[in-house]
Amino acid sequence: MPTLVAFHAHPDDECITTGGTLAKAADEGHRVVLVYATRGEVGEAPEGLLAPGERLVDRRVAEVTRAAEVLGAHRVEFLGYRDSGMAGTPDNDHPDAFCRADVGAAAERLAALLREEAADVLLVYDEHGNYGHPDHVQVHRVGVAAAALAGTPQVLEATMSREAARDFLAQAVASGEVAAEDVPDVDDPDQPFGTPDALITTRVDVRPWAERKRAAMAAHESQVGDLGPLLALPPEVFREAMGTEHFIRRGAPPGHRDDDVFAGLDGREG
Repeated sequence: MPTLVAFHAHPDDECITTGGTLAKAADEGHRVVLVYATRGEVGEAPEGLLAPGERLVDRRVAEVTRAAEVLGAHRVEFLGYRDSGMAGTPDNDHPDAFCRADVGAAAERLAALLREEAADVLLVYDEHGNYGHPDHVQVHRVGVAAAALAGTPQVLEATMSREAARDFLAQAVASGEVAAEDVPDVDDPDQPFGTPDALITTRVDVRPWAERKRAAMAAHESQVGDLGPLLALPPEVFREAMGTEHFIRRGAPPGHRDDDVFAGLDGREG
């Protein structure tokens, strides 16, 4: 069975855009490997969550271990870089920040894992990191370079449907769940959000794995500020809102469409 490696920037990122796909792949018998560029050192934990003397970085590693178990992943690895924080913050300038890493050197670290695993499919992010986070953009650069070094056959960029996001946010505002002033402009050309539907090649129906995806997100309890609004959705709303995961298959011809990240391997069709 083909092996899937998912490359992410921080603990919890694996759930939002790829959690259902990872659980689906594991259930189908594929080997699933999670690789993180950083340990999420710059994240923020709710006051009182950490035990006396407990470091956030240790909590985040423990959380990702639990989330990986929920999703059925077989291996978790970290490349050893430091969380860069959000764009424009002082953490961007830390000498060990992932966004400052030499792309070639970081790619070789990841390529070594891809070779060791004989990876068939690598998941990264789209070229603007879904919403412009510097570590997510760097995941794209490093992941694409690593796949070329290792000869990984298939590379898919995890993304979000811009149209679906726009509709979901509009519904959230209309229902009163979200204030209009808190809604980002998904069409802002200076900070693109997701990808237009016309450019998305691969849509994976993960509704049967929605509860697993939700449980994996809940394992990241230190990140309730980011994940809380999604976890607060009623189960049926969560299933529909988060039940399709979107990808851009690199090298696919214009107009290509499939519904399986393993499409094209060993004659498998999407």
